[in-house]
Amino acid sequence: MKKLLIVLAFAGVTTAVSAQSKNSVATNSFLDNWFVQVGAQWNAFYSGEEHGANLKMQPWKSFRSNPQVGIAIGKWFAPEIGLRVKADGMWGKATFLNNNGKNKSFRYVNLQFQPVVSLSNIICGYNAKRFYNLNVFAGGGFARNFTTNGYAMGLSAGIMNQFRITDNVGVNLEFGWNRMENDFDGVTFAPGPDEAGGGRGWDSHDNYVYAELGLTVNLGKATWGKGPDVDALNAAHQAALDALNAKLRDAKAENDRLQKLLKEALNRPVEKVPESVKEFITTPVSVFFNLAKVDVANPKDLVNVRALAKYAKENNSNILVTGYADNSTGSPAINEKLSINRAETVKGELVKMGVSSSKIKTDHKGGVKILGEDLPIDFDRRATVQITE
Repeated sequence: MKKLLIVLAFAGVTTAVSAQSKNSVATNSFLDNWFVQVGAQWNAFYSGEEHGANLKMQPWKSFRSNPQVGIAIGKWFAPEIGLRVKADGMWGKATFLNNNGKNKSFRYVNLQFQPVVSLSNIICGYNAKRFYNLNVFAGGGFARNFTTNGYAMGLSAGIMNQFRITDNVGVNLEFGWNRMENDFDGVTFAPGPDEAGGGRGWDSHDNYVYAELGLTVNLGKATWGKGPDVDALNAAHQAALDALNAKLRDAKAENDRLQKLLKEALNRPVEKVPESVKEFITTPVSVFFNLAKVDVANPKDLVNVRALAKYAKENNSNILVTGYADNSTGSPAINEKLSINRAETVKGELVKMGVSSSKIKTDHKGGVKILGEDLPIDFDRRATVQITE
């Protein structure tokens, strides 16, 4: 029982961690990729008691072989990983001879839960049109011996060769091994002092190996679509981000240049204002706001406003403050109010900087999409300050 639990725990981890596919695929619906398998078996039964009885290990003799039937239902969760529940059985043969010198036959069914791994899809990548796929499976479960009315736990493992006929039908050739508790066949043998047996591993348990030929019928959508190219999407997003960062760097560099020119001009004792300074003072300076807010988002935006305020006081100039909101959010009425209040907020900052209220005129544009054409829409959530002379 302990060994069975260890194997089932390992199988659960194997199922949870899917192997990396060479070709990414899209996730299908839960109702897709189910399959049903039906097949005919020929098995060979090896009783745990036959070793103590010194029987020769003759694999396919009639005294140990019987035809069987197998049926399974399962689902592929990814091209590489699936899970099935399989039942097989009919008639078994206990190879330990009874007192009459005859083999003990019994009727049984064996139910196994088996994670399935597609080696073909792991190694070669998923291909819906591949003719041959090699799968391996391992699992655990229990069996019922109807003849003796007993139960036995067991483990299973094997390989499944699948040959594609259509997307929904295939032929499978399966080879498997089942290791059951030693009283599975209804016989428990205690070897005498001069008899071999009662060992570990194969000798201590009932085993049967089988070959099965059958059909696999896929239910629902049986194939996997190509998944999105994540690398290409990431590259496109990174390119767009790099372009935006480049624009921001250029804008910052130009802003730094103009600030330097303004500083030089204000400190230069000449009456004529250079053309570069005129360019600065007549260019609107932006102050940005957060979504649905009328408080200045970043105090650093007021640095250029303070330079314009200084110029306006020294030259008795008039100032125009214009408020904006972005038209992608909020109703027209809300955006109208936001643009008015943002303009009033910046006017208040200019008054704090010493500019007379009578020299400041405000305007508002409501919701717009101006800077948002090439820059993020939150760049339209702003107020501009401009010298009007």
